[in-house]
Amino acid sequence: MTTDGPADPLAPRDPWERFGWLMWSGWLVFLAFPLVASLASDETTTRLLGPVVVVAFAAVYVVEVLRLTRGRQADLPVPEPVLALVLLVALALAAVPLIGAGALSFTPFVQSFAVFGLPRPAWWLFAVGGLVAVSTGTWLLLGPDELTLVFILVGVTAAAAAGRLLGEHSEAYGTAVRGRDVAEERERVARDVHDVLGHSLTVLSIKAELAQRLLDADPERARAELADIARLSREALGEVRATVGGLRAARLADELTGAGRALADRGIDADLPDDVRVADPRYRPVMGWVLREAVTNVVRHSGARRCVVRLEERSLVVEDDGRGLAGSREGHGLRGLRERVEQSGGRFAVGGGERGGVRLEVRW
Repeated sequence: MTTDGPADPLAPRDPWERFGWLMWSGWLVFLAFPLVASLASDETTTRLLGPVVVVAFAAVYVVEVLRLTRGRQADLPVPEPVLALVLLVALALAAVPLIGAGALSFTPFVQSFAVFGLPRPAWWLFAVGGLVAVSTGTWLLLGPDELTLVFILVGVTAAAAAGRLLGEHSEAYGTAVRGRDVAEERERVARDVHDVLGHSLTVLSIKAELAQRLLDADPERARAELADIARLSREALGEVRATVGGLRAARLADELTGAGRALADRGIDADLPDDVRVADPRYRPVMGWVLREAVTNVVRHSGARRCVVRLEERSLVVEDDGRGLAGSREGHGLRGLRERVEQSGGRFAVGGGERGGVRLEVRW
């Protein structure tokens, strides 16, 4: 519970925060000492006013701690924790003429509230100043024999300071982790959309060109290609929606079927495996993504006449006899594939092949 900055009202709150009072409420038992001291006094004024001061102190402390932990503070010219701290100090000082040294029981509450309630650097200035003031006052007014209480106060202050620092670092770490998760999710969506749209638009473009050439020569075939274009467009739209929602996973068998169609439409001879069951089921989704992007690149860029796909238990190889890499740089698609494969514990390699084109291999 700090006041270093306003909390995001739209950020989800930890449902366990409401039980935070269990951590500090046990300390209220120490207010029994000034209460007993007041009731046991021979002075009527102390017996009457002492309990009032103790109850008022406890009430202010409890109310303000609850408000701090729940992030609910009134809009006042002076920050509410500062006003509450002033009131707590005033009540503690008011108890001094009534119960004397028993008023030291209030100081741990004042110190811990200051540490958690004040902004930086006021909280540590108050904590250090409070320790100096209490130590000096105890030495001068009560003598060195009472300094044992000061050591207890030092321990309480140190524990509260450590709790606040750990809380701040934990919150900063959580913010960094959430930022990293958001960045990774954005990269995933960008990678998936690229892979889905790149392949689908390439196939649609090829089929549109084919249908255009067939309009006069073979109208029936052209109509079939146009119907296929409409079907593929609907499928692509569904894939994009599922990808953005994080629901889509590439199925290797479907990708092999799609690869065969895409290569055939481009007039590329395809040598594809007959059965995907040879591949380890753990790696088939990643193999599906790799096959999709690799075939898209063959169809779009290679100028190849033949494409060979080899599938084994823990490896996938796609090789063509096209123009090769020719000094081209690794694009977004291949970079996305590399990330997918490496995240699944595999190795990704792309280079020249035996047939003069490009050889892409993934292996686990």
